[in-house]
Amino acid sequence: MSFSRMFTRQAAAAAPRFAGKRLLLPSLIAALILPLGAHAFEPFVVRDIRVDGIQRTDPGTIFGYLPVKVGEQFTDAQASEAVRRLYATGFFSDVRIETSNDVVVVVVQERPTIASVTFSGMREFDAKAITNSLAQVGFGEGRIFDRSMLEQAEFELRQQYLAKGKYGVEVTSTVTPLPRNRVGVNFDFFEGDVAKIREIRIVGSKAFSESELLSQIQLRTPGWLTWYTDADKYSREKLEADVETLRSYYLDRGYLEFSVEPPQVTISPDRKDIYITITVNEGQPYTVSDVKLAGELLGLDNEIRQLVQVEPGQTFSAARTNATSRAITDYLGELGYAFANVNPNPVLDRDKRTADLTFYVDPSRRVYVRRIQVGGNTRTRDEVIRREMRQQEAAWYDAGDIRMSRDRIDRLGYFNDVNVSTEPVPGSPDQVDVNVDVKEKPTGMINLGIGYGSTERAILSAGISEDNVFGSGTNLTLQVNTSRTNRAAVLSHTDPYWTRDGVSRTTSIFYRVIEPFYNNDGDYRVKTMGLGMNFGVPISEFDRISLGANFERNVLTTYSNSPQAYQDFEDDYGGTANAVIFSTGWSKDTRDSALAPTSGAYTRLQANLSTMDLKYYMLTAQQQYYLPLGRQYTLAFNAMADYGKSYGSKGFPVIKNIYAGGMGTVRGFEGASLGPRDTLTRDYIGGAKRLVGNVQFYLPFPGAQQDRTLRWFTFVDAGQVYADNQNMDLGELRYSAGVGLSWNSPLGPLQLSYARPLNDKPGDDTQSFQFQIGTGF
Repeated sequence: MSFSRMFTRQAAAAAPRFAGKRLLLPSLIAALILPLGAHAFEPFVVRDIRVDGIQRTDPGTIFGYLPVKVGEQFTDAQASEAVRRLYATGFFSDVRIETSNDVVVVVVQERPTIASVTFSGMREFDAKAITNSLAQVGFGEGRIFDRSMLEQAEFELRQQYLAKGKYGVEVTSTVTPLPRNRVGVNFDFFEGDVAKIREIRIVGSKAFSESELLSQIQLRTPGWLTWYTDADKYSREKLEADVETLRSYYLDRGYLEFSVEPPQVTISPDRKDIYITITVNEGQPYTVSDVKLAGELLGLDNEIRQLVQVEPGQTFSAARTNATSRAITDYLGELGYAFANVNPNPVLDRDKRTADLTFYVDPSRRVYVRRIQVGGNTRTRDEVIRREMRQQEAAWYDAGDIRMSRDRIDRLGYFNDVNVSTEPVPGSPDQVDVNVDVKEKPTGMINLGIGYGSTERAILSAGISEDNVFGSGTNLTLQVNTSRTNRAAVLSHTDPYWTRDGVSRTTSIFYRVIEPFYNNDGDYRVKTMGLGMNFGVPISEFDRISLGANFERNVLTTYSNSPQAYQDFEDDYGGTANAVIFSTGWSKDTRDSALAPTSGAYTRLQANLSTMDLKYYMLTAQQQYYLPLGRQYTLAFNAMADYGKSYGSKGFPVIKNIYAGGMGTVRGFEGASLGPRDTLTRDYIGGAKRLVGNVQFYLPFPGAQQDRTLRWFTFVDAGQVYADNQNMDLGELRYSAGVGLSWNSPLGPLQLSYARPLNDKPGDDTQSFQFQIGTGF
């Protein structure tokens, strides 16, 4: 009878519960079996190798793990090594090696693979995000199924819920066998409620009251507004952030030896209430005794010293210290030192309670940019992005130019997100690559304006525009106004880079028919046709001068009940008036974003001069300012003034009057309802002068952390329109206040507002709720 020898590793007999044990057990078992074997075989030369039991695994994979090939000598030690190697792959639940007539037979039993992973009852998380999270711990479709990995996956899912404060979560897994040695895994969730914070204690504070410290942190006990902020719902991440907030609060006030013990978090037996205790060790405040610079200063001692924001005699402040480090790092970055490092080191004198502060400057190496790589732009052409770059390839790295490049790309308005990063070039210590990654947004926009008032029916205006035609960076707009008072069609095209130097050109052709905004007793019609061309010339990174001219033909039709102002215009001009309007202006834009600005300013000055039949001029000034209050809050100011005057013997043409009221000016009043009324019909006829002011406080919208453009706000508006012969009396201003929501929706900028007038007078037309798509602040 032929000799045979078998090595066996049974998974059921010793199923591994930890990955580390899996590697040790096969060799350990083999080492124990071999000495006890009754039939040890003599080494032999392998005539053939066969594999039995495989269904999915390629035979070549198994051959690659065997320590022997055909024609080589095979020993007991190699047999044990083969078992160890194959089982260590994790592909097999059973491995046996048999030998017969100089033939090695490898018999395996494959572990099943995971064919699908599904979730039932999960509402807190997105299934795709959880699937990616499980893949990071080695559990997912196409992976080898392992009970220990299943337990780890369940643990990971519970951790995700615990981080959200849902301590009552229950996760149950079901494994369903499928054909071809596969399994389907389903996780069933009972999520439960989020545990709420019932008490927060800060123990050990002496310099500051507990209430003062509690006001600094984000977590709260239930209050009248916590249903909205969710600040009373426990989160491990929020607690860690609050601990760091307390640390920063103390360090900014000189407490250099401040420390916090790990917070004690307890939960009630029903897993619904959380109790938090934070123990602090304050120490004593320190005063800065001396400030020094050390390290490699590159001969820039005076320049760098001017950036230091800490002075001897001041109470130590971590905020000023870190701001100094950033300022020095940024300054060196503008000189090409992309990897500059500045480390502040305070040396404490505990007896005197003073600290010697030294900034150690390490500029590292100066580098230049090898390549600028653009990604994420599936539609926008590379050149549209590259022409906004102020950092150039093959030039010294300049951190200031990179920041400016990022802001210019963001101000294009084509992208929801712009990220500019730097990475070293492998093998070239003096080179870096700059990566510009963008996330495109829809640039085609449908503009809608809807309003409803007590005296007016619904008004609808619409238009369509494309800010990025075929990804070329040019704008094409067709605006059609379908309201019953103002019907217009405007076709315009803007090329922001008409020349390589950034001179823009806008050409337009327009047709407008205007009827009364408020048709009480009077009726008229103004028909305007024209075309124009305007140029924009950049004079700096932020400043731009505009020059242009428009020709238009105005035809006025009046009736027996027309407003007196329009009858007077017809008497002066005979019903038809041609005009060439020359315009010039200057604008400066330092806002950090065109979509949702949080800092910076926007300034615009413009002058229009009309010739031929209509002889008048119009001066316009506008100023916007955005003041960041923390990382999530922004206070915005807007002021606008217009002043029109005629020259010659005729008055200011009524068909060129300007209006206020409604979205964009003074919310809470109906559109174009402020200012003078006609002496005959009492219709609103606008005026030649206008004042508008707005203050708006932006707050983050709960749950919208991924969309920075979705914000709600509170506001106060003021404004009024004045006639040509009327002084701009501030006492006539109308005021309103309210709340609103703004969002850069797929259809364009959206604003909703609810406002109440603060000083409306008898006869004013008010409108509380207003909605508009395609308008800005």
